[in-house]
Amino acid sequence: MPFVAKAGSKGMFQLVYISTAREPITSALLDDILDSARRNNDRDGITGLLVAGARRFLQALEGPEQAVLDTYARIKKDPRHHALVLLTGRGVEGRAFGDWAMACERGTDTESPDLRALVSELTANLSDKSLRVRLIGFAEAHGSSTKG
Repeated sequence: MPFVAKAGSKGMFQLVYISTAREPITSALLDDILDSARRNNDRDGITGLLVAGARRFLQALEGPEQAVLDTYARIKKDPRHHALVLLTGRGVEGRAFGDWAMACERGTDTESPDLRALVSELTANLSDKSLRVRLIGFAEAHGSSTKG
């Protein structure tokens, strides 16, 4: 069933989803995903944030509605992901993630700082408190997890 929603008055659309990686999320896998995402997002006018746990992704995408929906359709076909769950898709007045082609935080490296603290810092200026809580909640649940 296709997802249909109306864009905000400025034509911005925001989509947030969670997915499961078919394999553990390694640095090489994450680098590959980010290289592709940043290149495509820069081309398509999309910004956002990707939070990676041990086997889960939480991603927020924003930009022109059709570009965001096309990006989500590509992600759904990506064999590295499965069990995608759309959390929100809605029109917004402006970008929550500024000019980030794709900011990323990862919570599986034991030497990394606390994922919750990193995501909390990255999202401190978000005006959408519900989105901020959702991102921080994901980071809390998956930040120190080593199991999918």
